[in-house]
Amino acid sequence: MTILSRLIPSPASNVFPGQKVALYAFIPLCLMLVVRSTIHLAAPDGGAQSIATIPLDQYSEGGAMNIVAIFSQWGLSQLLLALVFVLVLIRYRSLIPLFYFLFMLEQIGRATVGHFKPIETLAAAAPGENGNLPLLLIATLMFILSLIPSKSAQEPGA
Repeated sequence: MTILSRLIPSPASNVFPGQKVALYAFIPLCLMLVVRSTIHLAAPDGGAQSIATIPLDQYSEGGAMNIVAIFSQWGLSQLLLALVFVLVLIRYRSLIPLFYFLFMLEQIGRATVGHFKPIETLAAAAPGENGNLPLLLIATLMFILSLIPSKSAQEPGA
């Protein structure tokens, strides 16, 4: 079985053939994605100042409102993606390696965009920025483990 066929199995099923720790780690990842997106969508400031420490009170009212609107719209996009992650967890577990890979690409993309287009914050770095590297490292490890067949998947009839 090639890496590509493990990333994009045909057909997609609810059988997770990788190491069980990667399956179990996918649960808190899904929970984090849902919570993070819900905060951006529902918080009065979209989490822009209260979490990311963007100094909204230093901007014009219109500028601050635009940032809050963008954070809220971003929260909706994140929530839709998070719900797809939850769907994979519930119904299409064979796609978990692909979704770890997508999450890794997102973390790398966030870091890259943040490097070239930094956001002014009151703190040295927003909490989300501080968590990107540890999340990337964990996701990378879980991605690798998700590609290694478990012993139960190697047994005939399993």
